[in-house]
Amino acid sequence: MASKTNEPVSTDTTVPWHVDVPESVVDVGCRIRDVLTYSSTYLVFIAMIEVLTVHLVLSIPPNPAPIVVGLVTFAVYAGDRIADAADDEVSSPERSAFVTRHRTLLSVLTAVTYGLAIALALTGGPIALAITLLPGGFWILYASDWLPSLGSYFKRLKRILIVNSTIVASAWAIAVVGLPLAFAEASVTPLAAVVFVYFLVDTFVNTEIPNVRDVEADEAVGVSTLPVVFGVRRTRHILYGLDLALVAFVAVALSLGILPTAAAAAILVGLGYALVLAWFVGRSAAPGRLAIAGEAKHLVVFALLLVFTTGL
Repeated sequence: MASKTNEPVSTDTTVPWHVDVPESVVDVGCRIRDVLTYSSTYLVFIAMIEVLTVHLVLSIPPNPAPIVVGLVTFAVYAGDRIADAADDEVSSPERSAFVTRHRTLLSVLTAVTYGLAIALALTGGPIALAITLLPGGFWILYASDWLPSLGSYFKRLKRILIVNSTIVASAWAIAVVGLPLAFAEASVTPLAAVVFVYFLVDTFVNTEIPNVRDVEADEAVGVSTLPVVFGVRRTRHILYGLDLALVAFVAVALSLGILPTAAAAAILVGLGYALVLAWFVGRSAAPGRLAIAGEAKHLVVFALLLVFTTGL
C-alpha cells in the first residue's frame, strides 16, 4: 500500500456540496440519517406504505393496520439489530457501533412499540392479534436467545438456504396483507391472494439484496444465503428471474381480470425499478444504499397507485 505522504497534491477544485452549510446543521443531518437507517426507523415508514397500498388495492376502509405494522416493524428490526450487533461488526461496523451505543434505549423502545402494537391489535379481534404476534414470535424463535430450547431448532432453520429468507418474507407478507383484512373483518379473495404472492416474493428479493453485503459475516457464522452459496453473479441472475416471474404473474392476474389495471400498472413499474436495482447487485460501491433503494420501491408503487386511482 502506498504511503499517504507520497501521494501527489490534488489540484481538483471541486468542493463538497455542504461546504457552505454550518457544521452544526451538517452534524444534525448526519445524526438524523444515522437514527433513520441504523435504528430501522425508515423501515417503519416503508412498512406503513405497503399496508396503505394493500388498503388501496383491496378497497379496504381506513383502520389501525398501518400503525400496528409500523410499530411491529420497528420492534422486530430494532430487536434484531440489537441481537446481531456483534455479528454486524464485520459487515456493518457503523450500524453495529450505533446499536451498541444506544442498546438500552433501543431495547426499551422495542418493548414499548410492540406493547402498543398488541394493545391496538386487541381492538381488531383475535385474528388481528394473532397476526400481530406472528413476526415477533418468529423473531423470538429465530434470532433471539429468549427461548433457548425451541430457539436452537429455529436457529438451524436460519442457516438453511432459501428457508431463512422465506420465513422472513412469509411473516411480513402475512402481516402486511392479513392485518388490513383482519381489522376490516373481510374475507380472503383471489385479489388478496395475488397481492399476498406479490409481497411474499418481493420481500424475499429485498431480503437477499443486503445479504450480498453480509457474505463474510454470514459465512463466519454458517448462514447459507444466495450470495454465500451461489456467489454474487448468480445471485443477481436469480433476482432477475424472481422479478421477471413476478412480472409474468402480475400480467396473468391482469389478463384473468383479478388484478385491476391501475394496480397492475403501478406494480409493473415498481418491478421495472426492481430489475434496474438488481443490475447493481454486486456492482454498487454502496450496498447499504442499494438495500434501502430496494425497499423504497414501495414508495414508487404507492405514489403511482394514488395517481392512477384518484387522479392526484
